Amino acid sequence: MIGKLQCVVLDCADVMELARFYASLLGGEVNRPDPRWSLDDDWATLHGDGGIVLVFQRVAEYRPPRWPDPARPQQFHLDLGVADLDRAGAEVLALGATLLDGGDGRRSWRVYADPAGHPFCLVRD
Repeated sequence: MIGKLQCVVLDCADVMELARFYASLLGGEVNRPDPRWSLDDDWATLHGDGGIVLVFQRVAEYRPPRWPDPARPQQFHLDLGVADLDRAGAEVLALGATLLDGGDGRRSWRVYADPAGHPFCLVRD
């Protein structure tokens, strides 16, 4: 095992609207204090009653998916918590991932793509 699932991140135009929607649907607490995330107008969280965390990320000029139109596909990514970013990064690259954003000096997270091109983040625990 390289990491553990920290959260699922959904792109959207209005982070609070979507956080409240999922809170009504699933229960849980919107924007509960958590040292893993700093919240602002571009980010919101939902800590679900079952331990699942959904994170909502504002995207400029957001274009929602149009099922099943491949020109407007589903949009989300996974955050995986790891103890050592360098070691985990080397391991996911060996498995076939591609580095998309090495952090440019950030020491807390990096962005990769899986072999099919889906982005995911390795985040320091």
